[in-house]
Amino acid sequence: MPSRQIVERQPRMLDFRVEYRDRNVDVVLEDSCTVGEIKQILENELQIPVSKMLLKGWKTGDVEDSTVLKSLHLPKNNSLYVLTPDLPPPSSSSHASALQESLNQNFMLIITHREVQREYNLNFSGSSTIQEVKRNVYDLTSIPVRHQLWEGWPTSATDDSNLFIKLKLRNQLEMCLAESGLSYPCHRLTVGRRSPAQTREQSEEQSTDVHMVSDSDGDDFEDAPEFGVDDGEVFGMASTALRKSPMMPENAENEGDALLQFTAEFSSRYGDCHPVFFIGSLEAAFQEAFYVKARDRKLLAIYLHHDESVLTNVFCSQMLCAESIVSYLSQNFITWAWDLTKDANRARFLTMCNRHFGSVIAQTIRTQKTDQFPLFLIIMGKRSSNEVLNVIQGNTTVDELMMRLMAAMEIFTAQQQEDIKDEDEREARENVKREQDEAYRLSLEADRAKREAHEREMAEQSRLEQIRKEQEEEREAIRLSLEQALPPEPKEDAEPVSKLRIRTPSGEFLERRFLASNKLQIVFDFVTSKGFPWNEFKLLSTFPRRDITQLDPNKSLLEVKLFPQETLFLEAKE
Repeated sequence: MPSRQIVERQPRMLDFRVEYRDRNVDVVLEDSCTVGEIKQILENELQIPVSKMLLKGWKTGDVEDSTVLKSLHLPKNNSLYVLTPDLPPPSSSSHASALQESLNQNFMLIITHREVQREYNLNFSGSSTIQEVKRNVYDLTSIPVRHQLWEGWPTSATDDSNLFIKLKLRNQLEMCLAESGLSYPCHRLTVGRRSPAQTREQSEEQSTDVHMVSDSDGDDFEDAPEFGVDDGEVFGMASTALRKSPMMPENAENEGDALLQFTAEFSSRYGDCHPVFFIGSLEAAFQEAFYVKARDRKLLAIYLHHDESVLTNVFCSQMLCAESIVSYLSQNFITWAWDLTKDANRARFLTMCNRHFGSVIAQTIRTQKTDQFPLFLIIMGKRSSNEVLNVIQGNTTVDELMMRLMAAMEIFTAQQQEDIKDEDEREARENVKREQDEAYRLSLEADRAKREAHEREMAEQSRLEQIRKEQEEEREAIRLSLEQALPPEPKEDAEPVSKLRIRTPSGEFLERRFLASNKLQIVFDFVTSKGFPWNEFKLLSTFPRRDITQLDPNKSLLEVKLFPQETLFLEAKE
């Protein structure tokens, strides 16, 4: 297994600009800190207890104080805001600050369709306009804006003259929900279809109002329905275009940065309850969904947004942000998104689509009309290619969307079970092969160890044999030199002569005559020349028992009483 180089990670610094009423607080922290630490800093700066503080603006929705910033995958620069619903606003707070806070809030409109007795729960940001609400209701109920009869709007929102004055001053078509006086966070409304008589009466009243404003201000207003003009346009400009920021920058170079902006804008428009969009390139989303173990694989859902489609707001707020859809996508899908509103971004996605899915799917998306968007592509990864299981258009319902997601999951689950079985069998084969390879390796190591041990033993024997041989050669050389250095054996008639008889450990006897005046060392040399070095053997006498090798070798045989004759024996030293 290749070794892994461990690199110490340097802490990443994050910048936060936090807005509270008319104040901005800049906070810089390492990504290893928690959300609670930001609140503690804000408590010191704003003099607001942490328990009274709601920190909003997170791209992933509301987070706990214990959440580590690194786990949120934040960009370097972030914008947050503080809400204090339990604290009364200061008397010096300006209307502009209060309005700004309301614009950042999300309103839940519970709208009842009177004729069919059906209820819709729609989420809108405070910056959304009444005209946008009415157009979304048209998508849901098929009641044109001019034919809608409403109940439940606050007085400020139903005062037509007040509305036209605001349009004149702010050059906008509609009153924001934040300005309309709606109850926060929920407000109930009822909508129905006007009768023909009511429609004619309203048209006459609006025509009069328009002429009054036109005469006094010099502006050319044409036919205007309640709370706005037909189809939300005046002077050739749509109200939504005036207010909405683009979901994605045009010609975005970095897909990850583009998806960060997409997620932030999506949360701003439709609330924090939405699918968790994968932040990264389409190739990285493939890696996350497909190129993992079979048990961990997921389907890939690609959401294709288009701001100019009349179905977009309803699809996003009612289908894509439904809790059941969000939960199901989170558990079973990797969700990636792209905005096709701009031509450059559309062309870029079609290039990616052609590369990953083939020209047929790219042509299918290319030929989709604007009002057929948004699209939801369900992708399943296969061994050789990526298969598009379903292309879901925006004109659907929550139940139909859920059914189609579940149908795709059934196909995916069947394929996944086959992949898991194949992967388990492959891993089992690989495990057997690894075990066999390991046993073979151990066997080779054992054989090599045995061979090396044998080689070491033979080398040791050879070394000892060489030492023994050298020692024998040395002893033989010493013996020969001593033998040659011995004085000649005296004759028997020489006077005085000592005759010594020496018994060896093998039972043999060595006999030789020495002059009585010869030193004891000559006897030792004689014994050594016969192969019994006196440093290895003791030379002993019998009666009395003496160790001759302990005597002074420079004394004569006569002095040590080995005269005229003596029998000695050799004994190996311990």
